Amino acid sequence: MQTDFHNYLKRGFIISINFLKIHALNKGFKIFIFYLAAFIIGWIFPALPSAQEKKITNHLGMEFIRVTPGSFMMGSPESEPNRDKNEILHEMTILKPFYLQSTEVTVKQWKSVMGKKLFNRIKGTDNMPVVLVSFYDCQEFIKKLNNLNKGVYRLPTEMEWEYACRAETTTAYSFGNAIDCSKAMYGNNQQKQTDCIQHFKSMELLPNQAAPVKSFAPNPWGFYDMHGNVWEWCADPYLDYKSHIIDTGYDPIKTDTRIKRGGSWYKYGFYCRSANRAYAHPGAKFQTTGFRLVLEAD
Repeated sequence: MQTDFHNYLKRGFIISINFLKIHALNKGFKIFIFYLAAFIIGWIFPALPSAQEKKITNHLGMEFIRVTPGSFMMGSPESEPNRDKNEILHEMTILKPFYLQSTEVTVKQWKSVMGKKLFNRIKGTDNMPVVLVSFYDCQEFIKKLNNLNKGVYRLPTEMEWEYACRAETTTAYSFGNAIDCSKAMYGNNQQKQTDCIQHFKSMELLPNQAAPVKSFAPNPWGFYDMHGNVWEWCADPYLDYKSHIIDTGYDPIKTDTRIKRGGSWYKYGFYCRSANRAYAHPGAKFQTTGFRLVLEAD
């Protein structure tokens, strides 16, 4: 039986070699075979991220930047103005590399995944950050995206989010200890906080809403809008840092409040500090809240 199998493989190999010899002089045929093989391999095995690539852009145009493991001080020092007592300074370590989206998920990206049935509920131009999405909505988006088998996506943990936001800085913001209207989208509310409305008008940005993604300079690692624009959902439930338990799962029956980070266009600049923590019911939807994704590196 084993000898017959070996003879079968040998005959198949000889036939393949002879077939290639017959067509060796046909350059066009060889090129055709090469591209046909590449197409078949790409169709059967869709491209997945290599843990060594610095940037990856997926089929929806989402750009992801590789974040390398490392340790950092999470939270804020007691001397930082406007800090909250829930920002206890403590060292945390990222053990595995991951890819974080360089911007918030946009309206165009949301519609591309969620389909026409939600078109009327989601407003805004294509390059605006999607808002009015609950934590549960984000999970549904992620589920549909993962079902395409083109990578594994999820929300960032709170630790991953702050690590990428800080980008090896220790100041209140990744650009220093002070914020102004040229650096981030905040104070753009005609009813609540008008600090930056005139400046944003000079940038041709409308009041009472977020700005298109990439309207402001990125942080040192290339991430846009980590400070301001819209709050961003994280995977974790809100917990005191003393009981820092990472929970990236979710249960639609449970109503544990979920972390939001980054601040928004709605109110104060100090809400946009790297260490600032906010939270909300996972079913809540706000004009001020969106999200960005992690793409697993492995």
